[in-house]
Amino acid sequence: MGNGIIFGNRIFDIVLLVLIIAQALKVIIGLFTEKKINFRRFLDTGNMPSSHTASVVSLATAVGMETGMQSPLFAVSVVFAVVVMYDATGVRRAAGKQAALLNKIVDNIKRKEGQALLEENLKELLGHTPMEVFWGALLGFFVTLILY
Repeated sequence: MGNGIIFGNRIFDIVLLVLIIAQALKVIIGLFTEKKINFRRFLDTGNMPSSHTASVVSLATAVGMETGMQSPLFAVSVVFAVVVMYDATGVRRAAGKQAALLNKIVDNIKRKEGQALLEENLKELLGHTPMEVFWGALLGFFVTLILY
């Protein structure tokens, strides 16, 4: 391993760069969809592409290239990637939908009774659609192939 420019670890550097690219793409895509630049998207979860997915696919790809597809480390990184992608489209997405519903309920109570139950709304964009995960996976795979 080695030859890393930032942290001295090539795999870590590539994964970090993929994460930054994915988050920057969220800002750029938001510029086109919202017609305004929103730098908060750089730190937000959710939206296109899935930076979690891009990162773990990048990690699995780089580990496979470094250690070979038969190595136990590659197997661990692939299983880790699958769990993260499943979680992004499953549990985290469901939690985001529940947060949206709870925010509506709290808003209705606030309108009826005039009192706020929460200081701020729950975060709704937690997970990803399958398409956001798909594009995150492609981004992580191909950027890693190019940089490795």
